[in-house]
Formats: sequence, C-alpha cells, structure tokens
Amino acid sequence: MAQWTSAVGAAQLARLLGSQQDRPAGPGTRRPPAYRALADGVRLLVLEGRVPVAARLPAERELALALSVSRTTVAAAYEALRGEGFLESRRGAGSWTAVPAGNPVPARGLEPLPPEALGSMIDLGCAALPAPEPWLTRAVQGALEELPPYAHTHGDYPAGLPALRAMIADRYTQRGIATMPEQIMVTTGAMGAIDAICHLFGGRGERIAVESPSYANILQLMREAGARLVPVAMAEGLTGWDLDRWRQVLREAAPRIAYVVADFHNPTGALADDDQRRRLVDAARSAGTVLVADETMSELWLDEDVEMPRPVCAFDPAGSTVITVGSASKAFWAGMRIGWVRAAPDVIRSLVAARAYADLGTPVLEQLAVNWLFGTGGWEEAVELRRAQAGQNRDELVGAVRRELPSWEFEVPRGGLTLWVRTGGLSGSRLAEAGERVGVRVPSGPRFGVDGAFEGYVRLPFTVGGAVAEEAAVRLAAAARIVETGGTSGGEAPRTFVA
Repeated sequence: MAQWTSAVGAAQLARLLGSQQDRPAGPGTRRPPAYRALADGVRLLVLEGRVPVAARLPAERELALALSVSRTTVAAAYEALRGEGFLESRRGAGSWTAVPAGNPVPARGLEPLPPEALGSMIDLGCAALPAPEPWLTRAVQGALEELPPYAHTHGDYPAGLPALRAMIADRYTQRGIATMPEQIMVTTGAMGAIDAICHLFGGRGERIAVESPSYANILQLMREAGARLVPVAMAEGLTGWDLDRWRQVLREAAPRIAYVVADFHNPTGALADDDQRRRLVDAARSAGTVLVADETMSELWLDEDVEMPRPVCAFDPAGSTVITVGSASKAFWAGMRIGWVRAAPDVIRSLVAARAYADLGTPVLEQLAVNWLFGTGGWEEAVELRRAQAGQNRDELVGAVRRELPSWEFEVPRGGLTLWVRTGGLSGSRLAEAGERVGVRVPSGPRFGVDGAFEGYVRLPFTVGGAVAEEAAVRLAAAARIVETGGTSGGEAPRTFVA
C-alpha cells in the first residue's frame, strides 16, 4: 500500500526549487555537485513545510524533464535523500517525503516555540508580544465577576455574547461606521473568522485573490480549504496596493473572495491610504468579489504623527462588498483568542448558521474579559502600552540589523509588528535553516508568498528589543555567513540567553 498522502507535480516542484536562488559563489567557494544541490533544495522545502511530509514526489524521468537535468542527477539526489532519511521509496508506490527519526515534523505555519526552547533559541517566527499587564489580570478578574449569570445558561452563543456584540458595534459606530449588533459575529480569533468566511464564500477550487506577499498562516488556511490562490503584487516599499494590478486581477480572474490587510500590512507594514481603499472597494464591487479586510493591526500605529485612514468598510455604505475582520490577539495579546466579523446582517446569519457544524461558539469567559476591557477604558490603556513596547522594539531591532547586516535592505514601517527584509541576495530558506543552528528562528520569505515567491526575504517581528535584539542580529549575521560560504554544518552552538 502506498505510504504517501498527497502529491507534488514535477512542474510545481521545479517552480519551488527554482525560487531558491543563492548569490553567485565567490572566489574559492566550491559549488556542490548538481545532485547535491537538488537534494539540498528538496530537503529545505520539506524542512520549511512547503512540501508536506508524506507527499509523493515526481518520478525521476518527469522531474529530470521539468528541471532540464539528467535522470542520473535526479536518481542520485533521491538516493542521497533516502540516505539522510528525507525520502522513502517502495517499488510500485513511488517515493515520498519523510523526516529522519527524532526530527520534529515541520510546521506549515508560524507556530511559536514551546517555552522550554526559549532559553537557547531566540524566536523571531511569531509576531506576538507578552500580555500587557496588569490589564490581562484585571480583565480576567472583571470577567469572573460577570460570569455567574451566564453560568446558569447553556453557555452556547454562536453569534457571540449579546453584550460584546453590542459593544463592538458601538465601537464601529464611534469610528463613523454606523453598525448594529446584528452585523457582528464573535469568533475564536481572526483565524476563526477568516476560516468561516472562506468556507461560506470560497468552497473548494474557488479563486481567492491575495496580496503578494501576505500573512503566511492565512495563506496556509486557504490552501488547506482547497482555494486557488491568485497573488497580486504589492506596490514598492510601504506605498500600499498597486491598484492597476488589482483591477486587472479582479476583472480577469473574477475571484470569489479577495483578502487584504490595509492597516500595517503583514509582513510589509504598508498602510493603504483613503484613495486606495476607495478604489479597491469600487473594483471589487464591479467584479462581484467579496473583499475581506483584515483590521487586526489597525490600532498598532507606532509613531505619534500617523494619520489613520478610514476603515475599508467606510467605502462600502451599502454593506454588500466588504467583510471586516478584527481581533484582540494582535493589539492586546495572542492568548486572548477573541475575533469578530462585521458584515451585512444576512451574511452574519449565514455565518452563524454554518457555525453549528464547526466550533459552535467562542469561550464565554474570554468574551467577558474583552467586553470588560472595552467597557472600562482598559483596552485603550493596554493598547497604548503595546504601542510603546512595539515601537521601542522596532527601533532597537532596526538599529541592530543595520549594524550587523548592512547589506540587508528594508523600509521602516510606521506601525504594525513586522519588518520585511531583503537579504542581500541570500536565500531566505537557507538563512532560516542556518538560523536554527546558531540559535535564532526566523521565517523565510516564501512562507508569505505563492509558489516559492520571495526567496530573497525574511520577516523580522518587533517582539524583541534591547540586548535580545542585539543578540538576534548577531545570530542572523552568523547564519548569513554560513549561507554565504555554502556551509552545510557548523556555526557556533546557540548560547543560552536570558533577557
């Protein structure tokens, strides 16, 4: 019986391998044999999760044709992978990817490191900060005081607690967007919200237009839902969207959904202006595309003089085009898994009805905690702490990277939690692998793209500052040296580091 659970076509694998471009070898640097380079490329794709474990690889002849190499080269690469434990084969069943015994199965998203690993590894994979105390503790205490009446009920509120729905609606109204509680559904984080929207509107095989690059975990969620992702390149730097490209994609591809992060985009940090928002909503309306606007970063401006544009839904007064997603997880704390959807009442009713076959509802206690924060002014004070912490971390991380890696290029965003860095011609995938060896975990650019795009980038979050940011930059520089010299092992063992 075959041991593989999915398959990777020859053309797809060739595209993924072709994205792994390293800078030309310098004097005295030996290039590996072709079979070794191919084996290393496949191994990197498996380690990053971009080729799943237990995925059937193309036959040797098919891959040789797709790569324009000899079949002998592919056969030797497959044999090397088998010897290293990254490939298993059976006559008549083909060859499929694996991981060596004792290695963890690669994560396909950006899951945080377990706490026990943080002593020796600096985690730049997860863009999340510690809770802004004392506000988390106060919110939970306030929620416990409000809990008794709810404890006498069944506890299932598929649309969310009425008090929290009303509070969220009032907050939109205060921003100038008249909103009723019937337009709000509370979800288990923004991921839960987008998952519900994709299942309602997307369906397997439906096209979804996404910014390129975009948030890695959302891209993976959409892939696993069976969507066909249509990437739309961002404009250069921090200037937001390229509206000519968006109009073309919406007109020609006719995607059912378009997913955008207009406020301090993840990963680039770009902030779309009012005119871009208006024009994109108009283009989506004309194409019959549902525009999903992710507002999870909208309160994380880090410079005092930033003038925030109007919400994307402000340019859709009829409520027929834009669905807005918000969350407490980025602005407050990732452990507070409360998100919400703002949409037309009929859309909310459909989402709520579909929820009976998913998670039924969101935890009551956490909803009460967020409601307490919104109702007491604690939210504003906590978010102000978050802005101050993230802003200081940003400045210290930027300074450290500029000192240790002067050839790396980036523009400093004025909000959000991430820095999008061009790595001076180095492979982001190889930097991520080398980083694990020297004690810094960093996600490579292709996690944020479609079909291997952005190999020359990494994302750095504003989650560390001070001495930890300095050490992170030192370790990134060590990883860069390993990649530049073509090292296959070595580098200093990670030092235990306590912030």
